[in-house]
Amino acid sequence: MLPGIDGLELCRLIRSTSDVPIVMLTARGDERDKVAGLELGADDYITKPFSLREFRSRVRAVLRRTKRAATRDEQETQGVIERGPLRIDLDRRTATVRDRPVRLTYVEFELLTALARRPGVAQGRPQLLASVFGSSAYRDPRTIDVHIRHLREKIEDDPSRPRLIETVRRVGYRFAPLDRER
Repeated sequence: MLPGIDGLELCRLIRSTSDVPIVMLTARGDERDKVAGLELGADDYITKPFSLREFRSRVRAVLRRTKRAATRDEQETQGVIERGPLRIDLDRRTATVRDRPVRLTYVEFELLTALARRPGVAQGRPQLLASVFGSSAYRDPRTIDVHIRHLREKIEDDPSRPRLIETVRRVGYRFAPLDRER
């Protein structure tokens, strides 16, 4: 237990100012709490009781992803995000899949960029709305579903079996983890 602040609120505060890895350790094991923690930006959510071995493995996994993210950040400083067959040029606001240009709307480009910047991380609809529109207060979270469908039609080999943008049930979406990109 944290004195004076709820763990979910602390996660939200940290994530609003930093991309530091967050692993939540909690006795709150109900699905709603887990989903809330992940939607607010936790990289992992571990419920008590857990073994030291499991904890160590999960922290190492998060750190591996963080290390990969640092490498990706170097690429991004050059204005390019490359994920498997997908290449996003941030400066030119263009995207290609296997060197084939893909025409994206403003919203599709912003959504794709938000997901591709954090592969393997589940992002909730409200979080994605905020990334794309700056706020989620006046928009239906299902708006994201429509844009994801259009995006998949443009970048996936088989939109009915997406490999790049995965659905995370009851949460939202995530870009495929780096080790699963094709």
